[in-house]
Amino acid sequence: MAQKLVDLLSDKRASDIVLLDLRRVASFTDYFIIATGESRRQLEALLTALEEELKKDGVTPMGREGDPESGWVLLDLGDIVVHLFGPSERAYYDLERLWYRAEPVLRIS
Repeated sequence: MAQKLVDLLSDKRASDIVLLDLRRVASFTDYFIIATGESRRQLEALLTALEEELKKDGVTPMGREGDPESGWVLLDLGDIVVHLFGPSERAYYDLERLWYRAEPVLRIS
């Protein structure tokens, strides 16, 4: 599922997509997907595409935080957490540095 979501984000032109394996460093999830949308409008399109794909697959997110207006959206799928950021929010929160012990599985620039 994580690879499928990464591929979807790539197809929708998200930038700097990272898949982190957190299984050895966190107990609350297995993977983080982190991606950047260059504008509020692109963040909305990415979020819509993700939600449609999940619905098609019968997956209901456990939670959703933030919104495209804020420059950050989180979808909690249980074993996968998807973070969509605007460029400045991505730099500010710098999740890759915060979770530096997680194993990077994939990076699409």
